[in-house]
Amino acid sequence: MSPPPSRLRNLLGHLLPASPSSSSPPQKKTHHHLSHLSPTFFLERAAAIEPRAEACVHITANGRLLRRSYAELADRARGLAYYLRKRGFTRVGLLAPNTPAFLETVYGVVAAGGVLVPVNYRLKEEDVRFILEFAEVDCVIVDAEFEGLLGGFRRGRPGVEVLVDLDTDATEGELCGPFDEAVLEGLTHDRESGSKGWADLVSQRVENEDDMIAIPFTSGTTSKPKGVVYTHRGAYLATLANVVESGLNLPDARCKYLWTLPMFHAVGWTFPWAVCAVRGTHVCLRKIDYPLIWKLLKEEGITHFNAAPTVNTLLCAHKDAEVLPRPVRVTVAASPPTAHLFEQMTNLNLLPVHVYGLTETYGPITRGYMLPEWDSLPNHARYAKMARQGHGFLTALPARIIKPDQPEDVLIDVAKDGKEMGEIVFSGNICCKEYYKDPEATRKLFAGGVLHSGDLAVWHPDGSIQIQDRAKDIIISGGENISSVALESMLVEHPDVLEAGVVAVPDSHWGERPKAYVTVKEGGGNKNSLRGQDVIDWAKHQSSISKFMVPREVEVVRELPKTSTGKIKKTVLREWAKKGTPGEVLVGGGQ
Repeated sequence: MSPPPSRLRNLLGHLLPASPSSSSPPQKKTHHHLSHLSPTFFLERAAAIEPRAEACVHITANGRLLRRSYAELADRARGLAYYLRKRGFTRVGLLAPNTPAFLETVYGVVAAGGVLVPVNYRLKEEDVRFILEFAEVDCVIVDAEFEGLLGGFRRGRPGVEVLVDLDTDATEGELCGPFDEAVLEGLTHDRESGSKGWADLVSQRVENEDDMIAIPFTSGTTSKPKGVVYTHRGAYLATLANVVESGLNLPDARCKYLWTLPMFHAVGWTFPWAVCAVRGTHVCLRKIDYPLIWKLLKEEGITHFNAAPTVNTLLCAHKDAEVLPRPVRVTVAASPPTAHLFEQMTNLNLLPVHVYGLTETYGPITRGYMLPEWDSLPNHARYAKMARQGHGFLTALPARIIKPDQPEDVLIDVAKDGKEMGEIVFSGNICCKEYYKDPEATRKLFAGGVLHSGDLAVWHPDGSIQIQDRAKDIIISGGENISSVALESMLVEHPDVLEAGVVAVPDSHWGERPKAYVTVKEGGGNKNSLRGQDVIDWAKHQSSISKFMVPREVEVVRELPKTSTGKIKKTVLREWAKKGTPGEVLVGGGQ
């Protein structure tokens, strides 16, 4: 038996890499069966397979209908890439609505070896400046409509180049603008450098798939926005999951995807890459326009779109709404939808694909799967199951729900009984890498080795998850937990209520109680006479709302305050409750 030091050396020899000998240099191991993953390749691939296929359709800022093929879209992205590389730009901010320039920038920046920083154009000027400065951008691409938001940034960083996109149908001449001039300059540079095309760009040959591809920012409703680091690998795998989960790869037709979701939001939930992966058509929209959306749904052959529940609610309630001749798959996320909304959508042939996720998970990471055994259920029960957040995505690990109020490194799953509430956590391939330049926030995000959502949910016996609320939005009244999400979903079943937002208000007896704000349906029978007390009476006597959940106060307002992604701003509702609602109240109510 060898002595202990000898055994230890033998053990270390198995665990540690061998030291290179002095006579031979270290050999770099080549893995011929592997390539680093990046979704940027999907555009090059689509243009190589079907160069004449329609890549995008768009009504420009000057009112012209623009149609571009995959060959044209790829050439323009390639031109931008060569321009950025020629000028040495590696961190590019993007402030634009859903335009072809946005798509070209998503591909061009990364093909040049750079990092994309998409910015929410609905933010205030100081927030835009904070994001661009914090992300250390060396170039900004901006749509002409939002150039004014760069005022503060330009004053603070006068040396940073700004390329303005005019979003016109012109590609050369005085109407094309700085962005198109940059694209042309890049194409010229490629031609004069030997016409290497995509072969000399970062498309197929990513050096490290764990490198940054983009830094989208959180909405920052309660603090400064946080930069979320996306990697090539994570974006690639999230893209493939969305192709499958949203059914983009149609068996007998090309998908036509309508851009109602802001492209800046989590890089459009990866759909700028996903649609190109299946050689589909991007139908771009500068802004939400419900008559135009219905026109495109009826005339352009739209097959898919993504939208928050609030957008779908207003779309279904619009006067142009009618049953579509062909089904359209609608990926629904951003806030928990109601069973009532899914029933309305299905009746119009808008088939909901319910997903859930965060900016920190590249957008969607779970899906509510439709199961055959649900077909025999009553309508309301079937749609209620559809409204669950479901199971983990194809390329993710299963979502878990853990008990709250445990030490950071203690992860205990709640019971799968549909009753015990806990926090949703994630792990796996499509979790972000980190928060940019914020190690403490990153540590908290991944406490215990899982990504914390901050959302409270129950876990059903079939393994599906169902959100009850954000942790801070649970209302504790007399010892009972009231989910504002659940109460909102029940209040919108009132025949004249369009949307509902619920927050906690102090109560001397119960500690706190719910207060509701509702809007009225267009053309509703009681549009000018619905009172808060009417809703309360209905909740008490005609609804399925438990007595302890019935709000004592309901206010009817013209519009609910929302974030750029369609979520109701609960912080604003709390301020209304505290200081009194602004002048848009139609009729106050409640006793």
